[in-house]
Amino acid sequence: MFTLQQMKAAHAKVKSGADFPAYVQAIKQLGLVHYDFQVRDGQTEYHGAGGFQINSDPIYPEKTISTNPSAQTLQQIITEHQQGKTDFLTVCQQVAEAGVAKWTVDTQAMVCTYYDRAGNRILAEPIPEQAY
Repeated sequence: MFTLQQMKAAHAKVKSGADFPAYVQAIKQLGLVHYDFQVRDGQTEYHGAGGFQINSDPIYPEKTISTNPSAQTLQQIITEHQQGKTDFLTVCQQVAEAGVAKWTVDTQAMVCTYYDRAGNRILAEPIPEQAY
């Protein structure tokens, strides 16, 4: 099964959203089934087969998550990130302002789903097999 160090090493190669499809392929090959990223502080829960789970520590100071989620604003943020216009920490701040509390990456369905503070789905984005 995968380690937290392997997950961090794979993520370190991501410079913008343009690198995201290759990152998802890499972590999928390591055995990751899905992960939940908490926008509030950057803590991540990584899930593998058979209930295997490891958690990362928070990676930045707590952010305020907007109580007014906007799918339209989120779509614009994602598009710009996929084009390489923003880095990871910038996109984390932007999605917090757009009302995203968590995103889940499902490596089996190849989809990234964004949720608000109440756990409602804001947007689900398919993850391409290759770069954007």
